[in-house]
Amino acid sequence: MTGAIQFDGTLTCPVECSDMNKSIEWYKQILGFELMYRVDEIGWCELKSPVENVSVGLSQVEKPSSAEGGFTLTFGVHDIDKARAEVEGQGVPFDGDTITIPDMVRLATFFDPDGNKLMFAQSLGEAPA
Repeated sequence: MTGAIQFDGTLTCPVECSDMNKSIEWYKQILGFELMYRVDEIGWCELKSPVENVSVGLSQVEKPSSAEGGFTLTFGVHDIDKARAEVEGQGVPFDGDTITIPDMVRLATFFDPDGNKLMFAQSLGEAPA
């Protein structure tokens, strides 16, 4: 089915938030994102991530559904211990210890101000075939 869908190479990951201002600042200060634009009339903004062509769209809602589960945005990093120390040092809560799957990946799950799950992943080798 190659070529059936012509993707443009961008990815926007929508995330619900209860306080747009607080969330914008958190994503900027904690993860180094940049505000691309904001449309208060519809409670939406987009932030450019440090990952090429990947952005996070914040959607302000009265009660975020983060407690109900859903997607976990996973950002690949070169040094997970350094990334975790940086974020944890700013008071960001993590879900337990960093998990290691030998010869594959190390994973660390943390939360934004509304309890949305985010994850750092450090590759330890080639993905299994």
